[in-house]
Amino acid sequence: MSDVVIKEGAKGRRVAVVTTGGTIAMQHDDEAGGAIPQLGAADFSEALPAGAPALQIEEIVNLPSSHFTLEVAEDIRNRVAALVEEPEVTGVVVTHGTDTMEETAYLIDLTVGGEKPVALTGAMRTASEVGYDGYANLLAAARVTAAPQARGLGAVVVFNDEIHAARWVTKTHTLSTATFQSPGWGPIGRVEGSVVIAGRPTSREVLPWRGLERRVELVKLTLGVGPEPLEDAVRRGARGVVIEGLGGGRVPPWWLPVVESARRKGTAVVIASRCPAGRVWDQYGYPGAYRSLRDLGCLFDEMLNGQKTRLKLMAVLAAAESGEDLETLWARH
Repeated sequence: MSDVVIKEGAKGRRVAVVTTGGTIAMQHDDEAGGAIPQLGAADFSEALPAGAPALQIEEIVNLPSSHFTLEVAEDIRNRVAALVEEPEVTGVVVTHGTDTMEETAYLIDLTVGGEKPVALTGAMRTASEVGYDGYANLLAAARVTAAPQARGLGAVVVFNDEIHAARWVTKTHTLSTATFQSPGWGPIGRVEGSVVIAGRPTSREVLPWRGLERRVELVKLTLGVGPEPLEDAVRRGARGVVIEGLGGGRVPPWWLPVVESARRKGTAVVIASRCPAGRVWDQYGYPGAYRSLRDLGCLFDEMLNGQKTRLKLMAVLAAAESGEDLETLWARH
């Protein structure tokens, strides 16, 4: 971790900023043949205008988020958890690459308690491009975490002057600066100039933190696909598998014997949906629909996408002490 840089600003307690790399930290490098992470804590400190919230800025890593391991995500989560316990910190901003930002945001929301807001932000354009959006997003995120009306929101993504709840937000476009959206829900607030307008709070129950179970896999269903990915995951010792199912969480009938076998062997099977919005549920009676999967002992995640469901299952499996405990923790969170 780099030294902490202090940026004096408006009166009051400090916003802690944890930098981790991503496009917000990138500039063009001739030798590399493109943009790479180069900006650090001092650059971010110098860029923000007078009147911005007071900041303390530190660097954990300086990487594209496509290079993050689970260990890096845990390090970020653990540092955020420590910072929110510091009395002089009013909230925490994490600068992060956009590729996996929603996953880190959800991990923090699921496992870091307290009322202090945590805002993840980044950029879609590098600092070498016209229209670089990094500093504007950083300033907006700092204003959110300094605002009393943001207390109790948990972890959020602040991007393009919108505030999105971690559990609902997803990256929807490969290039647009408005890439982060919450399908089916919309943003929970906005930043308009120096004013933060925070919408509805999102109720949450924080999961006990005992790390992440690594042996969890994600399988996405497509037209006519066979169950070999699930068979392979179980054969390799997966403790849990998330199936990103069709529609309201359905699977083809030829998957059912393999799901049943996985459950008999003690593998947790969780059903999510590949649809960007809507509940995992249906009223059908045919094989492979909600009822038959429920009868096989599958768990369901009604609102999360597959990548977040996988993280939740990793955290729940690490925290659970028994199969019954697993079901209880899953239902509560």
